[in-house]
Parts: sequence; C-alpha cells; structure tokens
Amino acid sequence: MNDEQGRGPRFAILPISHVDLDVVVAISRDGGVPWTRHQFLEELERAWSRIDVVKLGGTGDVLAFVCYWLVADEVHVLNLATAEEERRRGHATRLLEHVARGGRQRGAREVTLEVRRTNAPANALYRRLGYRLVGVRPAYYVEDREDALLLKLDL
Repeated sequence: MNDEQGRGPRFAILPISHVDLDVVVAISRDGGVPWTRHQFLEELERAWSRIDVVKLGGTGDVLAFVCYWLVADEVHVLNLATAEEERRRGHATRLLEHVARGGRQRGAREVTLEVRRTNAPANALYRRLGYRLVGVRPAYYVEDREDALLLKLDL
C-alpha cells in the first residue's frame, strides 16, 4: 500500500495479536536471539511488558517486532528483530523510536538494552540513535558465553 505522497509502503506499529505470534517466533529465531512461543506468551501476561510489531499496510504482514518492559522510569528492550528479507529498511529504527517516544510519554527517563559485542549492524544502529555504552555483561549469552554490551539512551 502506498501513502498519499507516493513515497512507498505504509507501515503501522501495533500491539502484537495472537494471530501474529507464529510469525514473531519465526522472526526471533532468524534474528539470533530465538525465543520460544511460550516465552512470548509469558511476556504477554506481564502487565509491564509490551510486544509491538511493524505491519505492512494493505497486507498486514508482520515485518519486525520489539519486546520491552516499562518499569518505573526505565524502558528496557528485551528483544528486537526484523524478518530477514526486510532488514536494512528502517523497521528497527521505527520500533526503537516508537519505544523511546512511548517511554517519554509515560515518564521514563531512559531506555536500556543489551546487545552482542559482535553484532556490528545492531551496534551501529544503536549508536546512530544516540545509545551509549554504560557497561559490559560478561558471558551474558548462555549458548556461546558471548559478552553483552549494556547500552543506554537518555530520554
């Protein structure tokens, strides 16, 4: 679906629905931090947890998702991934800007997240959006014991 100015497809960021769950699980699996369906369902049960998706206008196809917590004055991003064929099209940027905007509106003062030390594309994106390194979590990722970089964005 094209927007009124003919600039290309229209996207919507919406809360996840149960019909989106299988696609989100598949995107997560391909994104390098695979969560099970059960893990996503657990997040949907938590009052402080949100899962939002980028959908393509017209088709409603899920292209990317973010799972995050809003606790006190902090937003913490737990999982962010884009469908492999949709990467480098701005969906992660859209979602992170959406999370920051929503956090500000709810009185949050910062957004935090962990990222693999070796995930160069993600690290470049976060730095471009203003996140800064505030710590390292040694051997954070269980499957390969890779360190996580703790990043923070001041709102």
